[in-house]
Amino acid sequence: MAAMQKKPNRFMLWVIGLVVAALVLTDMLPMFVQAREAEALTPAITQAVDDGRILVAQQEQIPPRKKRRTLMDLLFGDQQPEEQAPVVEKPVVKKQKKAALPPPEKPRIEKAVGATRLAVFGDSMATDVGKALERFYAEDPNISILTQGVGSSSFVRPDFFDWPKTISEQIAANSFDIAVILIGINDRQKMNLNGQSYGSLTPEWTAEYSARITNVVKALRAANKPTIWIGLPPMEAPKFGKAMIQVNEIQRLAAFSGGAEFLDIYEKFATEDGGYTSRGPDLSGTQVRMRKDDGIHFSAAGADKLAFYLSQSLKNYYRGGGTVGIEVADPLLGTDAQLMMRPPYQGLGQMKLLEVAGAVISLTNTPRRAADLVTADMADAATVGFDLTQMIQAPVGRADAFGVGKVANPSPK
Repeated sequence: MAAMQKKPNRFMLWVIGLVVAALVLTDMLPMFVQAREAEALTPAITQAVDDGRILVAQQEQIPPRKKRRTLMDLLFGDQQPEEQAPVVEKPVVKKQKKAALPPPEKPRIEKAVGATRLAVFGDSMATDVGKALERFYAEDPNISILTQGVGSSSFVRPDFFDWPKTISEQIAANSFDIAVILIGINDRQKMNLNGQSYGSLTPEWTAEYSARITNVVKALRAANKPTIWIGLPPMEAPKFGKAMIQVNEIQRLAAFSGGAEFLDIYEKFATEDGGYTSRGPDLSGTQVRMRKDDGIHFSAAGADKLAFYLSQSLKNYYRGGGTVGIEVADPLLGTDAQLMMRPPYQGLGQMKLLEVAGAVISLTNTPRRAADLVTADMADAATVGFDLTQMIQAPVGRADAFGVGKVANPSPK
């Protein structure tokens, strides 16, 4: 009897053991499967860097899966509450706004109350030049630099930034005394006129582009704001550089016709054959990098070099005392020839106009080169126009003296 009672007990224990093992495997199998899936879906992302470092990106966050209910949960209830799915907020998309003028930076030293206000208008290249001018005049309390460059701006897209309107507003507010303008690297794009779209450098595009520049310069001259328009330097990309040369020539003629001084900087940053170079001598004569890696913008050394060239032109208007002058030495001032020779212009533009008016262009002979004009004999003077210095040196009373010639040596008694 005792032997027969032991056999049923062992059988029951074996059955219970199988049930417990099945329950445990039922609970462990889903956890093992989820772990394998997470490992397969979230691989570590590594990225090699040039300096030898290895960056490991964060693994992608997998949202928690809903826990599977097992036989133990059905018999004894859930041990942990189910996790709620995270709430994902939609990203906020901001509408791009039109560009605006940057606020003026605080100068390193306190500027005088009546300091000359030099405003630099244009695109990102103008921003670089403005910062270079700030460094150049950092110790001068009588001139304040207002860097008004707007990146990606142009004279073509007023919907992004309207330069003619902005400069007119600045003139009306009398916020500056001298204007420097450098723009053009973003101007090679289509122009919309009266519902029509015109490609860059087409006749319609060129006419409107030139008119916009001329009108802005005329408005500055009418407000007695001396203006220096800076030309564009060589560009590294051949196709882009060729287009910028064309834009540069349009700007030259338009700025000059409006009465501004045009500062040509192309050869100052080019090779001997007129090509692009990223290096050149700085202000101390050391060969340094003049341009940035994009082949467009100036480096700090290049911008400082341009600021020096610009300061030489600014001497015609800024004389270091906080005042602005637009008159230069005029040998015809106060004479009858002053009214006969030119329209009522002032300053350097007036002198250039006199030179143009005095040039005699022959319709039959080949135009002379500039080097030939320097070494020309007096016998050929009639074919090359007249020289201003010779006019000043002419004896008083001679027809070409215009009342301002030198006094002849008194004859001996």
